[in-house]
Amino acid sequence: MKVAILAEDQFAPATAKTAIGVLRYAPYEIVAVIDSTRAGKDAADCVGVGKGVPVVASVDDAIARGATVILIGTAAAGGRIPDGYRAALARTLERGVQVWNGLHERVFADPELAAAAKRGGAKVRELREPPPDLPIGGHRARREGARVVLTVGSDAAVGKMTASLEIVAALRRIGERAEFVATGQTGIAIAGQGIAVDAVVADFIAGAAELMVCDAAERADWVVVEGQGSLTHPGFSGVTLGLLHGTAPDVMVLCHEWMRHSVKGYDDRQPLRALPEYIRIYEDAAAWRRPPGFPPARVVAVAGNTGSLNVPSGNAHEMAQKIIASIASVTGLPTADPIREGAAGADRIAGALRDGVPA
Repeated sequence: MKVAILAEDQFAPATAKTAIGVLRYAPYEIVAVIDSTRAGKDAADCVGVGKGVPVVASVDDAIARGATVILIGTAAAGGRIPDGYRAALARTLERGVQVWNGLHERVFADPELAAAAKRGGAKVRELREPPPDLPIGGHRARREGARVVLTVGSDAAVGKMTASLEIVAALRRIGERAEFVATGQTGIAIAGQGIAVDAVVADFIAGAAELMVCDAAERADWVVVEGQGSLTHPGFSGVTLGLLHGTAPDVMVLCHEWMRHSVKGYDDRQPLRALPEYIRIYEDAAAWRRPPGFPPARVVAVAGNTGSLNVPSGNAHEMAQKIIASIASVTGLPTADPIREGAAGADRIAGALRDGVPA
């Protein structure tokens, strides 16, 4: 399988979250990124990852490089397929190439795209399509001995998926059996499986999370679940709470983007809270789901995201270390940036998880 990422006019750090995640972690080959406004550049020059992956101008250019799948690599407001993408998607489908769609709008909801797929005999994989007949949560117990980690956030889009994948890699480095549970479209595109919980009917979010955790616990001793949203985000808190209660974590890792001062999409109308307050909020909400007599679920580490640090390269590492140390001081918890610090940072978080799991 060879994948090209469609990111027309949006292949930039602020608008191509899915593309960036797939470029960084996909286990399959990425042959191109499609963005005519940046054609001729290297992906890493645009978003900082994907060195060696060319940016091309069209679907035809990507197919000429061997693409057998075109993945929509951006997330438009409201989850609709951007109008500017429809011609490229129609061309993809007419040529018989599969489309992976992580947006809320289904490809075949557009009659013209459905007709193009029929002409080309092409398939569409809807990454956000939940399975049928999901259960209500609270009825299934995971395998005894399996430990569940949930990444939680001070806000949406602060690096919960990234932290989860880096934690899994760190646990595996020290010989632990660890499994990543994908709960969003980008994680599913990377892992090849999962359920996008923001597309699940509200009554079944906890059941979907419980199903994935229990299944993963049959294969691993550590189940690391990709968090979504934030309990204090006015738009996404319902999904966050359903995921928190469905996973019933033993421990949590708080993810925080250091330059974020207000809730994503709300500007100064909704300022972020102090980090210790987020720790209290998540621990309180997790306690509602813990059976009597069970040790409480604690936040045991912080994944600090310093990716937006914009200083001369010679000073970036020193400044990032000061930020990480400041977060650790404020929270009293081990803190690391698993991207900027690499394996050493992720290993520090993994160590905190091992130390923090209730006996």
